[in-house]
Amino acid sequence: MNSAPSPESFGLHELLAFYADAGVDDALVEEAPDRFAEAQAAKAAAEARRASQPTSGSAPAASGGSAPRPAPPAPSPMAARATARAAIPDEGQAARARELAAKATTLQELREIMEGFDGCNLRLTAKSMVFADGNPEADLMLVGEAPGRDEDLQGLPFVGRSGKLLDRMLAAIGRDRTSAYISNVIPWRPPGNRDPSPLETEICRPFIERHIELVSPKVLVTLGNPSTKLLLRTSSTITRLRGKWAQHHTPGGKEIATMPSLHPAYLLRNPAHKKLAWKDLQAIRARLEGQG
Repeated sequence: MNSAPSPESFGLHELLAFYADAGVDDALVEEAPDRFAEAQAAKAAAEARRASQPTSGSAPAASGGSAPRPAPPAPSPMAARATARAAIPDEGQAARARELAAKATTLQELREIMEGFDGCNLRLTAKSMVFADGNPEADLMLVGEAPGRDEDLQGLPFVGRSGKLLDRMLAAIGRDRTSAYISNVIPWRPPGNRDPSPLETEICRPFIERHIELVSPKVLVTLGNPSTKLLLRTSSTITRLRGKWAQHHTPGGKEIATMPSLHPAYLLRNPAHKKLAWKDLQAIRARLEGQG
């Protein structure tokens, strides 16, 4: 019977490839923690504690007290982050987010509130909070789902391959990032680019809804399934909704004309559907110019 290969038999290239496939593509700390040293320190501390405890039948210490026990080793930075993540209560964070978001009267206030918000686990593994890009005074606002690796590194939405395609899409209707405003439903990158959980999405909902309300664009474009379902409060898919005007209702009761459209990342995987996105762009331009 062939035994499984030991970890030592793998080369650095294979190990890095395994990490990449597992979604590990960014370091959370500047220096890699020495797990062997941590294990040895923990073992030594446990042995010291056992040695300091009196054995059955032994006389008490002359001073009348027990010997001082050594302090346990300090947790590593990654262990501390994991402990903080586990300690965050999930229930009630969406309500807390609604309360905090409602207090923001400007985009800067909203940004500061979000930067200080500790109720979403995603912020513990992300490098940056991705707030927005573009011109907040623009009459066109586009909202995607969540940042990817490039967005997390730069702290801006849509700067990777899908962002370059989005820039070309905007250029097709005479727009760019000086005449449009771009954000995401989720401001922190999910680890390994996984899908945000329903709870994470609900916790972040009040922030993007208040964000849209403060910008108050003439036209809102929801890019892809997640942002469309969230902001239009629907269970229908983007393939059924795209190209059809809808209304986004802000917490304050304002209605904003909304066009659900295909996400640029989807178009990169399905280039034949770019013609559908082109039709959406034409309808968006007509509405912005007062013709639709």
